[in-house]
Formats: sequence, C-alpha cells, structure tokens
Amino acid sequence: MRTPSGYSRAQIALHWIVFALIVQQYLFKDSISAAWDRVTEGVETGFDPLVLLHIVGGALVLLFALWRLALRVRRGAPVPVEGSAVQKMASKLTHLGLYALMILMPVSGSLAWFGGVEAAAQSHNAMKLILLALVTLHVAATLWHQFVRRDSTLARMRRAEG
Repeated sequence: MRTPSGYSRAQIALHWIVFALIVQQYLFKDSISAAWDRVTEGVETGFDPLVLLHIVGGALVLLFALWRLALRVRRGAPVPVEGSAVQKMASKLTHLGLYALMILMPVSGSLAWFGGVEAAAQSHNAMKLILLALVTLHVAATLWHQFVRRDSTLARMRRAEG
C-alpha cells in the first residue's frame, strides 16, 4: 500500500465531524446523567431530546470512528512529521487511545442505557475523563506543532491531498 502525502477529503471531514460530536457529547451530558440517576432510582423518565441527542451522538461517534479506521486501512495515512522517538510513541498511543475510546464509550453507554448494566455505566463514566485528557493532549500537541514547531501537521488536517 502506498503512503499518501496527505489525508483525503473524507478523512478530514470525518475527523472534524467526530470532534464536533465529541464536544457536543460533553456539552449536553447533564441531561443523560440526570436521566440515568432517575432510572437507577426507579423513577419513570419522560422523553428528553437532549438524552436522545446524547444517544444518537454516541452512535454516530462509533459509526464514524469505524469508518475512519476502514479508510485508514484502505487508503493509509501520511507519515508523521519528524520528531523524537518519544514524540512518535506518544502520538501513536494517543491516537490508539482516542480510537479505542471512540469505540468503547458508545458500546459501554449502550450497555448501560439499554441493558441497565451498572458496570458499563461506571466504565463509561471513567472513560469520559480519559477521553477528555486524550483530546486535550491531542489539541495541545496540534497547537505546539502549529505555533512552536511550525510544521505541516495541522495543515494536513485542513486541506485534502491534491
């Protein structure tokens, strides 16, 4: 398989769509948290569009993460910009963690919400902190590449390979 010099339009679009979905998952999580508390207390819950938004958002994150992985396998990804062995390893582990959480969190959330599995709910809750840390690390590294190293890392996620 050839190594592309940049990402495709689909890879870039999916990256930013998933980012927006993850942001909205954090912004509007209070409704599903409150609904979960009511469910675990045995209290009936009515329809809440923000709960539905969280469920659909999580399903879309899972679907798009799997699509992104399929594109990566089929098309490949550009070689990382130059950096130390530690930076390359940190980048690989961060991306691996992000993909793992984009898959595991919707699965655990579904098991909790639709199956009433308390352990899945606890795992989901713990994973949200790890995901937030990894997203923060990813954004910080991107800003470091853009403003300190001044390399092409961010540009590759803005413009599709020609």
